[in-house]
Amino acid sequence: MKTCVVTGGAGFIGNHLIKQLLSTYKVVCIDNFSSGQKRNIEPFIGHPHFTFREHDLTSPLQIEEVDYLFHLASRASPRDFSRFPIDILLTNSLGTLHMLEAARENGARFLLASTSEIYGNPLEHPQSEKYFGNVSSIGPRSCYDEGKRFAEALTMAFHRAYGLDVRIARIFNTYGPGMRMDDGRVIPTFIAQALAGEEITIFGDGKQTRSFCYVEDMVEGLKRLMFTEGLAGEVVNLGSETEMRIFELSHLIKRLIISSSKISFSPLPENDPERRQPDNSKAKKLLGWTPTTSVEEGLRKTIEYFKGFV
Repeated sequence: MKTCVVTGGAGFIGNHLIKQLLSTYKVVCIDNFSSGQKRNIEPFIGHPHFTFREHDLTSPLQIEEVDYLFHLASRASPRDFSRFPIDILLTNSLGTLHMLEAARENGARFLLASTSEIYGNPLEHPQSEKYFGNVSSIGPRSCYDEGKRFAEALTMAFHRAYGLDVRIARIFNTYGPGMRMDDGRVIPTFIAQALAGEEITIFGDGKQTRSFCYVEDMVEGLKRLMFTEGLAGEVVNLGSETEMRIFELSHLIKRLIISSSKISFSPLPENDPERRQPDNSKAKKLLGWTPTTSVEEGLRKTIEYFKGFV
């Protein structure tokens, strides 16, 4: 049985990925719980094919057995950008270096979980993999945006220098059960506010857009990108092509929860992208992948999950 290593496996996407991998592979989860949650991996404890290693990837780590390495580790909450900027930069630089070295030493295939944030506030819409982005290297979001851009550059350097089989997934906004209620991203924030009957806070005028992908669809895309043969060196967008204004999202969540919460507005944070939508042409062509879960269906499942914590 082959072995998958998942860094950030106690995180939101990571634990969903592990759940699906365990039916076919041995899985080693690496996390330091900086943003991941112990409860996310508790269902796997005791599984004969599951191993957990608590470790901060900014320090080297010896991995003796790995065939496929999913590198998902990194804080991704906007709230963390101002609180832990150095940690985010080091995780995406040193952490990525250490995992690339582990993959190289073991002859493993490597998948980097990058982000749509490498496109910044885009001048091209929708965003394709050929677009270089519009990113501030010194703004308040730069620790994450530029950290991921460096991780992509380092990953491709290992591919070109050593022939390492790497794949890069540019993940667009993803949501679903398992997110932290205090995550700071828009869907858990709106749901938490609506369930509590508090004001739903929109930053900006609400006309900015995002494209929301349900987590199970995202995991399927990651698996296909990793396990499809002949894709070494490919960079692929993974996300929903259904673009939605933030104002529309707030009203949909209110309706699904049957909430009486009022909506308030606050200034838009610096460098916050105005539009976000992937061009999924490449994912459709190479992976035969497209999301199948509607936003309303995914939100219903996410709301039911969060009701258990209110």
